[in-house]
Amino acid sequence: MKSINSLIKKAKELKERGMSEAEIGNELHLSTETINWLLTHGPTGEHPPADVKIGWRSIGVYGERIGYLGELMSSIILEEIEKQNTDVNTVVGIAINGIPLATIISEELEIELAIYRPHPDREGSGAFSSNYADVEGKKVVIVDDVLSSGTTMRRAIADLEEKGAVPVLAMVLANKTANDEIDGVPLRALIRARTLI
Repeated sequence: MKSINSLIKKAKELKERGMSEAEIGNELHLSTETINWLLTHGPTGEHPPADVKIGWRSIGVYGERIGYLGELMSSIILEEIEKQNTDVNTVVGIAINGIPLATIISEELEIELAIYRPHPDREGSGAFSSNYADVEGKKVVIVDDVLSSGTTMRRAIADLEEKGAVPVLAMVLANKTANDEIDGVPLRALIRARTLI
């Protein structure tokens, strides 16, 4: 219960600071359903939804370690685009945690870098940063850290397609689902972590 209690405390602190449940979920690498349970039921209420907490702070505190992850992800991306007999010319990092990974991948693969900021509460209303590459007409790989429900990735795919981009691959550090594709886009991960029951 200690870990559940610490998650409840952290979720409530973030909620008090004005974060939405979706933003808290992104911060804690948990589904919105789990965040809702943490905020409303706690350890004495009904059983929590099935979820897996993914924490990668020991990697994220050093740029060198993020670099190693980016190299591994780049290798998988190259494998996938060869399998598809295609190419990519832009990597899209999903804010916040996909950005450092996408930056390394951009450098490794010598392709453009674009940044996508999903809106935490509204579907299909994310924005692409004008300080980075334009995605219009580009073949892209989308990068994020953790895929839980897939909502953020689906928003990114829809917004990219609306801009005229062609998503070739969705690449994440950890996939918490059994899916190998999302909205018709192949999905790859360094780690798959999911409940078995």
